[in-house]
Parts: sequence; C-alpha cells; structure tokens
Amino acid sequence: MAERLDAVAPQGRDSKGRAAGLAPRLALLVVTVVFAGFVVNAFQYVVAEQATFAHVAPAVLSLAVMMVLQLGFFSNPAADVRGKRGYAALLVQAVVVLGPIALYGKGWTGMQGFLAGDALLVLRPLAAWPVFAAVAIANGILQYLITDAPLETVYIINLTAVIGLVVYGLSRLRSLVKDLDDTRSALAGLAVARERLRFARDLHDLLGFSLSAITLKTELAHRLVPRLPDRARRELAEILDISRQALSDVRAVASSYRELSLDDEMASARSVLTAAEVVVTVKCDRGDLPTRTRTVLATVLREGVTNLLRHSKAEQCEITVVRDDRTVSIEIVNDGVRESDEPVDHGNGIGNLTSRVEGLGGELTAGPGPDETYRLRAVVPLHPEDDDEDDDQPATTKSLRRRLEQGHALAPRLGQVIATAVFCGYAINATVFVVAANMGLLGKVVAEACVLTSLALVLGFFSRPSVRVRSPKGYALLGVLAAATYLPIALFQNPFLGLPGLLAGSLLLALPARFGLPMFLAVMASMGGIQYALSGDSISVTYGVLVTINHGLVVFALSRFRTTVRDLYEARSELADLAVTRERLRFARDLHDLLGFSLSAITLKSELTHRVVDRDPSRAQQELSGIIDISRQALADVRAVASSYRELSLDEETVSARELLTAANINVTMRLEPCELSPDVRTALATVLREGVTNLLRHSRAENCEITLARRGDRLTMEIVNDGLAPAGSRPSRARVVSAVIGGGSGIPNLTARVTDVGGTLSAGSADGTTYRLQAEIPLS
Repeated sequence: MAERLDAVAPQGRDSKGRAAGLAPRLALLVVTVVFAGFVVNAFQYVVAEQATFAHVAPAVLSLAVMMVLQLGFFSNPAADVRGKRGYAALLVQAVVVLGPIALYGKGWTGMQGFLAGDALLVLRPLAAWPVFAAVAIANGILQYLITDAPLETVYIINLTAVIGLVVYGLSRLRSLVKDLDDTRSALAGLAVARERLRFARDLHDLLGFSLSAITLKTELAHRLVPRLPDRARRELAEILDISRQALSDVRAVASSYRELSLDDEMASARSVLTAAEVVVTVKCDRGDLPTRTRTVLATVLREGVTNLLRHSKAEQCEITVVRDDRTVSIEIVNDGVRESDEPVDHGNGIGNLTSRVEGLGGELTAGPGPDETYRLRAVVPLHPEDDDEDDDQPATTKSLRRRLEQGHALAPRLGQVIATAVFCGYAINATVFVVAANMGLLGKVVAEACVLTSLALVLGFFSRPSVRVRSPKGYALLGVLAAATYLPIALFQNPFLGLPGLLAGSLLLALPARFGLPMFLAVMASMGGIQYALSGDSISVTYGVLVTINHGLVVFALSRFRTTVRDLYEARSELADLAVTRERLRFARDLHDLLGFSLSAITLKSELTHRVVDRDPSRAQQELSGIIDISRQALADVRAVASSYRELSLDEETVSARELLTAANINVTMRLEPCELSPDVRTALATVLREGVTNLLRHSRAENCEITLARRGDRLTMEIVNDGLAPAGSRPSRARVVSAVIGGGSGIPNLTARVTDVGGTLSAGSADGTTYRLQAEIPLS
C-alpha cells in the first residue's frame, strides 16, 4: 500500500508551489523550482518502469508542453486566460495530462490536479467547479480501477483537489495583486477628485458668504457716505472685520483645518441681514456643543443666510437654535418665498449642507412651508457618530482609508481559504499514510496527533501575517513543530509519517534568510537521508527531497502572499494620501495667488476709506466702488478655483502628473523641451496633460507612460503614450469599475475644442493595438 501511495504522492505534492504572491523574481523562482521538482519526480517514475526511448519520449514531450503552458500562460497574471487562447491552452493541457495515462498508469495519476486547477482559471464558475469536481472524482475512479484499493482512491481524490486548489489559488492570488494595484491607482485618483470637491464645498461655504457680505455692505456704505457718514463708518468697520475673517478662512481652507464659532456666525448673520434691511429675530438655547457639531451648525447658519440674501426678497427672518438631551437643531425661517411655483435653484449649497449634516448622523430639510415662508432646518446629534475619529485627518483621507480597508479584505480572505484548504489537504494525505502504516492503534494515534499538531502550528501561528513569528515564542514553537515532524518517523521507522514540508516552510518564515535557508536545506537533506536509511530506494530518496522542497515552498509562498497583500495595502494607502496632499498644496497656492491678493486689497481699501470718509466723501465713494469691483472679481475667482477653470501652469501640471502616475505605480518618462508659450497655448497643453493622465488612470491598465513635449518644424507637439490597452475580450480591471462609478464625461471632445481654439489639432487612438497615444499639435506662431 505505501509503495503505491509513494508512486503518486511526490507528483501531486510537487505542484503546490505554483504562483506565489511574492516579488516577481522570487515568485518566478518558487514556481520554477516547484515545477521542476514535479517534472523530475514524474520523469523518474517513467524511467523506473522502462528506460527506453520509445517509453520515455512521450513523457518528455508531455512534461515539456505542460511546463511551458503552466509557466508561460496559466500562471502568468498578464495572460488572458478566459479568452479563446485560454480555451485552446486548456484543451492542449487536457491532452498532455490525460493522454499519457494509457502509457504510464498509476505513475501519471498525480498530474490531473493541474487540469482541474487550470479549468478553474479558464472556465466560468458555473462550469469550472463541476469540471473541477469531475476531474478529481474521475481520477479517483481511475486509480481504483488500476489498484482496486479504496484508501488509495480517497488519497488520489484529495490529492487532485489539493493540487487544483493550489494551481487556481496561487494563480488567482497573483492576479488579485494586480487588481488591488489597479484599485489603489483608481482610489488615488478618486481621492484627488474628492479633495477637489471638498475644497469647492469649503470655498462655497466659507468665502462665498464673506464676499457676498462684503459686496452688500460696501454697496450700503457707498450709499450712506454722503448722508450718514457715521453709519457708513460702522459699515466699513464691519467690512474690515469680514475681510480679515475671509483671509483667515483662506488660510483655514488651505491648511484643511478650521473651526467655526456659532456665536460669531450669529453676530455676523444679524449684522448682514440688518444691513440688507431684513428684520432679524434670534432665539438661541444651545449650551456647550462638541466642536464638530458647533461647526456644522455655524455652516448651516452661514449658508442659510447667504441663500436668503441671494435668492429671496425676505423682509423678516427668524433664527432658532434649540437643544434637548440627544440632539441640537437650528432653524432659519424667512418670508421671502417667491410667488412663482417654480423651484428655486440654490446651486450646490443645500447639497453640501446635507452632506455635512448627514456626515454627523443628522438630518437636513429645506423648502417652502405652509405659511408662505421658507424653512431651513438641521437636526444634529450631540455626539456625532464618528466623533471618535481623528479630526485632524481630512474626511477625504478617512473615507479613503475605509474604502481601502474594504477592498483590502478580499485577497487575504481568499488567501486564508486557499492556504487552509491546501494545508488541510496535506494533513489528510498524511493521515492516509498513517492509516496505511503497519503499526498498532496506539502508534496510529500518536502519529496522527503529530500530524494534527503540525497542521495547527502552521495554520494558527506560522502562516498568519498578523503574528510576529520571529520571536522567542516562534522559536519555541519551531522546536515543537520539529518534534512533531521527526518523532513518528523515529518511533515507527517509517519515513512517510509526519509533514516535513510544513517544518521546512516555517523555518523560512520564522528565521532570517541567512539562517532559514540553511535550515530549510538541512530538513530537505535529512528527509533524503532518512528515506535512504529506511528504504534504500533511490526513487523514495528523490521523493523525500522533492516533497520537502515543494511543500516548504508552498507554505512559505502562501503565507508570504498574505503578508505581501497587507504591505501593498499600506504602501498604496500612503501613496494615495500623498496624492491628496499634493492636491491640497495646489489648492493652497491657488487660494493664495488668486484670493489672497483680492482680500488684502479689500482690507487695504476699507482701511483707507474708513480714514477719509469724513473729510473726503467723494474719495470714499471712489474707494468703495473699487472694493465692489474687487469683491465681485474675488467671487469669480472662488468659482474659478472651485471649478479648476483658470489659466493653468504647465510646470505645475507636469509635476502633478508625475506624482499621480507614481502613486498609481506607473513608470513615467518625461522629455519636455523648454519653450516660450503664450498663456492660451500653455493652458491648452496643461489641460491636455491633465486630461490625458486622468483618462490613463481611469480607463487603462498601463504600466508605463511616456510624456513628450518637443518642437517639430513650425509646430509644438505634446504626446502622452501608455501601454494600457487591454486585449479584446479581457475582463475589466477594478480601476475601470471605479471609473464607471465616477463617470466617463466628454474629455476628448472638450480637449479637441480647446486645442482647436489655439489653432492646433488633437488625435487620440492606437496604432498597434497595444499602446494608446494622445497627441496635440499647436503652431508655434
């Protein structure tokens, strides 16, 4: 019985180290070594039966074809295994796996697991799993017909299933690494997009109100200067306060941290509404509030007053703040509802407020009331749902991290299932050896206890990425694992008892490389020596060496894969954060350049007007007219920054493109020839670069990107070339799924219009089916 099991066990177990989720070179090394071990072990059984050319040649050809298919296609993450080539390759694999059975019988029955695993990779799930089960069961039936041994039938069915799971699992996990990579890239771009929206919201909520108030009060002061200079002076003082606060808000938005005062907003709202000749009634009973709750209520008040001034003809306004044991509410009611039944478009303000209030677990309602009033009401819990989170961290980053954690959970779970199934499969086969061994019941109990102990140590400790295996506890458990491995062999003089591969793999995991690799080789050599001492059979010696290598590499590869996914998640989270930080810095510069000057000018002119209002009213009115113009321009600048419609800097877009592509793990090559460009041309090229990089991140699986700006005769040419075109019929990456949520838009037509406006031409497409080229040509003249 044991000899028959020996004949098939080496082949099956050699397959387990297929596609490890390690660094590409190390993964290739692991896969090559394991497959080479499989081929050597299978070949030695063929030669042992009959060492003639006619007998050996079919095996050599079959093994060679199988190796090429497995290494070059089925285990290649970049291969389109679910296309027509996949079906053709699976058919060839079936021929080279099943055909030689007629020649080599039971010596070939350990190889059908590869066909089962490849079927899972190529076929759709509804067909793949029945085929997987059919191959395993059919292989067991075949073994029973050859040997007429039920125990061997169980062994072969389990062995075929384990091999198939390893083939599928390791190949699929390697693909998941690339999918996770694509997801991180898409989330990095999505994080930047969300950061843009957050800045636009903050600009709208903070600066829109301030600038509207400045404009309103300046117009009022302009009218009051000739008639009521004292009243004009008070309005100018308030304009100064508002402009200084607006400057502070600019710094607050730029630094992504601000805390609004509800009391200050109440006073500001009263002042602005009074200036607009609106009768204000304020009822406030709130007590102490958490910082974030207070800030959201202040934001609701600010937005409500801004909307009232912009969109209604109200004469009266009532502001009420009420607190109970669990919630606090703010209500803003005015009599400015229009007579028309058409809804009033308030832009994005109410939507932004709803997002803020719901973010704290609250509720916001807005609309006409039954008494011909307009009512804005927000109810917020006193203790926000996520108040325990780090308030210094932007909400975009926290949301991103939650998304990353959710996406990150898939691969480790699948890795854990595959690893558990494979290691349990090893233990089941070892149990078959225990049952088949010629020893008493007590001996079988002891041997099986050692098998289960080895399995428990590997599953519960050495293969878990969250466990610190390089520790005194890990070293002590290595001793226990070594005892469980060698004890049954020493007690019962049977080299097939125990799981030496689990010990070998655990040594690689628990010890530094300079110690782990020699110990790994020592375990391998010891099993070869034990096989030789107890059986004297060269085939058994080879089996002892190869099964230890292959099982050890599988334990190492499956365990390290789970750790690799975790490390990849952490690295990608950091890169996404860096991309967001980069975008925040760009907005900070835009705010400084565009709004800082305007607000400083408003402050300066307000101070000047305040000094001359008594002695030179005409000069005061002139300065106030200038303040009105500046404040209106500042409002336009707010919209420009929020919408990113402005004169773009090609240098800044170049740096941003490099940052984003690097965050997406895309190799970037830039060759930009210095050129003197007009603002229109510079903005057009910067827009082409921004849109090209955005489309690359959303719609491709690129690994390399080349960006070139060069003179070609009398024209200036920008080219963005990437290798991200997926083969026809390939499944979409997760990045594409994310981009589908974001939305496609009309980027290329918009770019064409922009480039045409400056006399240029734009082309986009693929010439060879593998690379995508976006090219803009603009006359230098």
